[in-house]
Amino acid sequence: MSSAANDRIRDVGDLEDRLSLPTVGVVETMQRLDGDILILGIGGKMGPTLGKMAKRASDLAGATRRVIGVSRFSTGDVQDELHAGGIETLQCDLLDPAALDALPDAPNVVYMAGMKFGTTGQESFTWAMNAHLPGLVCQRFRDSRIVAFSTGNVYPLVPVTGGGSLEGDPVAPVGEYAMSCLGRERIFEHYSRTLNTPVALIRLSYAVEMRYGVLVDIAAHVMREEPIDLTMGNLVAIWQRDANAMALQSFDHVDTPPFVVNVTGPEILSVRQIASEFGRLLNRRITFTGTESGVAMISNAGLAHRLFGYPRTTIAEVVRWAADWVARGGETLGKPTHFETVDGKF
Repeated sequence: MSSAANDRIRDVGDLEDRLSLPTVGVVETMQRLDGDILILGIGGKMGPTLGKMAKRASDLAGATRRVIGVSRFSTGDVQDELHAGGIETLQCDLLDPAALDALPDAPNVVYMAGMKFGTTGQESFTWAMNAHLPGLVCQRFRDSRIVAFSTGNVYPLVPVTGGGSLEGDPVAPVGEYAMSCLGRERIFEHYSRTLNTPVALIRLSYAVEMRYGVLVDIAAHVMREEPIDLTMGNLVAIWQRDANAMALQSFDHVDTPPFVVNVTGPEILSVRQIASEFGRLLNRRITFTGTESGVAMISNAGLAHRLFGYPRTTIAEVVRWAADWVARGGETLGKPTHFETVDGKF
């Protein structure tokens, strides 16, 4: 990463700056890309830093480009933050066809809208957001290039010794959330084929930063000396800056039918080992519950690494940062990943 890679992350401002710092590859993509970028669902966990990275990279590339973020924006704080980063914002309920139709045309669309946390008990809304809305968006922006976020949850649990699921492997989603995400992919594929809309589908697995993510979840459990559940004993993860960069570089690869790419880190991580390292760093006693099953939700991101380069930040660095952040009582979003879930109920 940068020369500050081994430093602590001082505060949220420092964190946001690191997460939105564009890579050389993103700057080069923004040089090649024509036109404005519209980001649908920018108000979520990754959206603000992805939007700011796109704007920073465009400025570095000398590209005169509007970056426009669309969300419900339930609070003004996110809008203020985006405006400070040079991003225009529009408030919109994307499920309202009239509101969606009123959005400005844009040749480049990043689709980040979706529903995961709290899906149990809200299954119909989950399907509306994850499978119905993509159809509306594809029809509204049929003439655009679309980079759409999906998830590695569309894959089945696989043996951790097998290297992880590849893009061409059969999908077998577990639970309604994952099924609705496969529905999202199928709708994008349908309209990409029938409307000739170029699309990239980003199957992201566990982007992490200091305010949320599987590593912060484990660190928080360790800090409170709560038992660590080993039911899902292995996982993959990627620093959010690297995930943002790979997603934006995917504009170079949109296609019909859609280009599909797994985005995550190169390592199959052990929950037991990560928790033990947090125990050492935080000086806490570690206890475990459950046992590793030998299967997990593991994606193989070799294609992304060949196309976009290896992640610049290692998980070992993120673990050190997360331990320091949690020990200091750093701000978190209060959105646990439920990484230990094996039945697909979120």
